[in-house]
Amino acid sequence: MEKKYKSLKAFYPYYLTEHSDPTCRTLHYIGTSLVILVLIWAIIQPAGWKFLLLPIVGYSFAWVGHFKFEKNKPATFIYPLYSLASDFIMLYHFLIGKVDEKLAEAKMIIAQETKDIQ
Repeated sequence: MEKKYKSLKAFYPYYLTEHSDPTCRTLHYIGTSLVILVLIWAIIQPAGWKFLLLPIVGYSFAWVGHFKFEKNKPATFIYPLYSLASDFIMLYHFLIGKVDEKLAEAKMIIAQETKDIQ
């Protein structure tokens, strides 16, 4: 399968539209924040098993958001690195109060892409 998105900049609007449900986004924020906390914990008090927690805490919250609330397949299956980076970008946009603005922009971009394809 050929990947449609060739850059993180092009991928991020799509990523945001796949996270339109506020509960899904909240679960992502929790998971991404826990990843940061576990990473800090693992660095401060080193133990290899703590690094194994990173994908568990990150993905468990995100996937519940997708399968239960958003009702879509996580983009991480096709774009693992872009999705990981986008998790942190979306958390940043949430923290600075811009996520709704960025989501609205993303919906316009994706609508235009869809229009251009037709």
